[in-house]
Amino acid sequence: MKEKFKVRTDLALEAREDIQMSDSELDGVIVEEKMNSHANIHVIKLTITNEHGAKLLKKPVGTYLTLEAPDMVQPSEEYHREISCVLAEYIKDLIRPYWREDGISILVVGLGNREVTPDALGPNVVNNIAIQRENEVDNQKISISGIVPGVMAQTGMETAVIIKGVVSETMPDVVIAIDALAARNSKRLNTTIQVTDTGIHPGSGVGNHRRAITKESIGTNVIAIGVPTVIDTPTIVYDTLENLLKALSVSEHFKSVSDTFHRFNNDEKYQLIREIINPEMSDMFVTPKDADETIKRIGYTISEAINIAANS
Repeated sequence: MKEKFKVRTDLALEAREDIQMSDSELDGVIVEEKMNSHANIHVIKLTITNEHGAKLLKKPVGTYLTLEAPDMVQPSEEYHREISCVLAEYIKDLIRPYWREDGISILVVGLGNREVTPDALGPNVVNNIAIQRENEVDNQKISISGIVPGVMAQTGMETAVIIKGVVSETMPDVVIAIDALAARNSKRLNTTIQVTDTGIHPGSGVGNHRRAITKESIGTNVIAIGVPTVIDTPTIVYDTLENLLKALSVSEHFKSVSDTFHRFNNDEKYQLIREIINPEMSDMFVTPKDADETIKRIGYTISEAINIAANS
């Protein structure tokens, strides 16, 4: 029997969109939206408040902030600076509970493989972090350190084990982990940033799930920042099918065909996709052709947001 195929996404917002229930009907999930018209950034705050909501979305209880910035792929320094400033405010809100009276110690972890472009977001962020040991700002000591632990194929060790060892020696108040993610919608590739206080699973963006990096697994608070940089081939096929059905629905001649397919639920559509694509394509991932420059640019934007949040 063939394994049931599921479209992959690491975004809590997309997991919410896949559930056909109104916000009022979805117990344990609170969704708030805000539009920054000046910077053209749509911010969605999704809070999972109980285990029922966690089970529905298949995400841990916690807060998930999604910043949608359609122009983030453009090489505008001024616009990326605005994104950094907006993102910094949300990072400040999440690290505020971990400030001590005399300051804060932050460990920035760049997850991923710097040799693989769509997986190199984390290392690119750490490359631009303003590393500082015991720097005094407004009579408070701010410490920012950074590591790029690599991936298991390079080190032979679980990333979470390496981070736990560093945490036990340096004892930071909070870890900020950055990783590449996978999207459900191709429009969100390199245009969306997710920030959460629930930790992260390294390798999510390339379908190589490793041990979770959470407070429970490494021994300190974890804030995760991720950007969807890849989308898998079956998801592209799914989106193409959906677009085809929309096109057929406006045609009198083919409307009956569209109506038939629209009676399928998501699981049935996913299973149809599995039947029609080549097995070799199931594990393929796609990233935009200009990924090299885009990943570097977004990495710098996130690093600037962390620098601003830690020093303001």
